[in-house]
Amino acid sequence: MVGIAVIAWWPAFTLGAWHEIFFDDILALWAAATAALAFVLVEHRPVGVRLVRALVLLLPSAWVVLNFVVDDRTADLTAIALDLAAFAVVIVGIPFTLWVLVTIMWPDFAGGLAGRTKWLIAGVVLAIVIVSFLLGWNQAHFLTCEDFVVSGNSEPPGCTPG
Repeated sequence: MVGIAVIAWWPAFTLGAWHEIFFDDILALWAAATAALAFVLVEHRPVGVRLVRALVLLLPSAWVVLNFVVDDRTADLTAIALDLAAFAVVIVGIPFTLWVLVTIMWPDFAGGLAGRTKWLIAGVVLAIVIVSFLLGWNQAHFLTCEDFVVSGNSEPPGCTPG
């Protein structure tokens, strides 16, 4: 639970503060999903289950490929498709990849924990993601522009001057 929360808070914060998830977060998701995909393809599960898991884990790779194929100057419909793909990567890819990684690294999580414990873990992580988003959205109330500059980040819109 702690590891998942540590991974998930930053993309949620950036979405709140800058209104986007940075490319390095999506590429980190791509790396994790690709590693999980290699495991999922050889795991001992029914083929149908493996294929569904593999297809969802391919979402970040599809996003990367689309970014190579789609020209920034293309028609609006293509840009919308790329935005929808990025949205799918974030909304579906992040939680699913985290779920697969947790079940790979902690096999008892999927079958050995009580349902209440799983829901508690999911609820705590979801709460941290929501609070991180809200903190990013309200960063001007407790951080300054200089805080972002000193940390090596760009200044988000609406930051408070030092």
